[in-house]
Amino acid sequence: MIDGKKIRAPLHRWKSTMNQPTRFVLDEPRLPRVWYNLAADLPQPVPAMLHPGTRQPIQASDLAPLFPPAIIGQELSVEREIPIPDAVRDVYRLWRPSPLIRAHRLEQALDTPARIYYKNEGVSPSGSHKPNSAVPQAWYNKQAGIKRLTTETGAGQWGASLAFAGQLFGLDVTVFQVRISYDQKPYRRALMETYGARCLASPSTETGFGRSVLSRAPDHLGSLGIAISEAVEAAVATPDTRYALGSVLNHVLLHQTIVGQEALMQMEMAGDDPDVIVACTGGGSNFAGLVFPFLGLQLRGGRARRYVAAEPMACPSLTRGRYAYDFGDTAGITPLAKMHTLGSGFTPPGLHAGGLRYHGMAPLVSHLRELGLIEAMAYHQTECFGAGRLFARCEGIIPAPEANHAIACTIQEALRCKREGRAETILFNLSGHGHFDMSAYQDFNAQQLTDKTYDETELATALAGLPSVS
Repeated sequence: MIDGKKIRAPLHRWKSTMNQPTRFVLDEPRLPRVWYNLAADLPQPVPAMLHPGTRQPIQASDLAPLFPPAIIGQELSVEREIPIPDAVRDVYRLWRPSPLIRAHRLEQALDTPARIYYKNEGVSPSGSHKPNSAVPQAWYNKQAGIKRLTTETGAGQWGASLAFAGQLFGLDVTVFQVRISYDQKPYRRALMETYGARCLASPSTETGFGRSVLSRAPDHLGSLGIAISEAVEAAVATPDTRYALGSVLNHVLLHQTIVGQEALMQMEMAGDDPDVIVACTGGGSNFAGLVFPFLGLQLRGGRARRYVAAEPMACPSLTRGRYAYDFGDTAGITPLAKMHTLGSGFTPPGLHAGGLRYHGMAPLVSHLRELGLIEAMAYHQTECFGAGRLFARCEGIIPAPEANHAIACTIQEALRCKREGRAETILFNLSGHGHFDMSAYQDFNAQQLTDKTYDETELATALAGLPSVS
């Protein structure tokens, strides 16, 4: 059990590390000029996405109602490097390169020989890693003459990021936010609206699918699968509208690799090299962003490392899901992807890490799991909040509930190093801050936060309903 009451941050007996650097910050000219595409270095290709009607491999034309041509090209590309447009790099400079931090105080609190570093993606305007993909998606749509974007969001990090990016490029943005997060996180909704987006609780009365869900279950908590169905339905209904998503598909993971590319240079600045790399996983974007550039080096003959995906016990797609073809949405209108899935009809419990409440895992990340190149661990939310509170008391940053999963895993790895007497280097992605999640921390501090469990019968039913693919 990780708890700030049991492992106290020993600031009153702090040992100075003034002779050891803490922050590793790249100058703006070193901002990466390309995104890295892991598909170029895979030992086996990812199974193709399938058309939802014909069940044949998806073609570029099949994706045209959803995405602009440049995004479709990136989704299907196997080129190793994709140039980042200058207009996108110019916006990135508002917060990028993001800092790499040595967590000296957390190391001392854990009394571990491990060296712990974290990439702080919470410094972006919307407070998470999500603008790394929102900005290019908005720009490519603007270049294609699109006027409106629809999307889904869980905790609101993606919705806020797309709202921000849409405002920069003059696009109207409509966000379908999962009902439980819409209710739990009103300030993320306020952030989206401040940026100029329209935010609706999903399931909503705005779409045919939303109305059908509400007719069966008026108090439905919602899910990312349902919100995706609504956003896609709304997008295809209007010619000047397209859909944007914040995780799962290849082009989103591609955009996030700017994180790992910066981290490679910053670890070199630190004179260190990670043995273990950790990130939370819901759809897979921040995990891919940090891990893929390091894993790419390994696949091209570099040193081996451990890569650990940390997910919620209440929505454990990598640790409990089946590797199979499934829809990315609940209505079954998106392409079929081979991924670790709990079933597109599965509705996870209402845990506070709303960004991790997705039934499936990115096909690329799932493929790596099947190849044995990455590991996965699942954690209960009370353990994660204990880890986040300890981190806050040591490092001063209050993490988002999603990022707490990576912190819990990092602490577990650091304590393993202590038991084994191994001075390993651990790098994790602090994917966002938790300033809009304080009600959850209040509940945790008052010992009112409970662990959520999924219904085994519902999971079995959802898995039994997986589409048949020959």
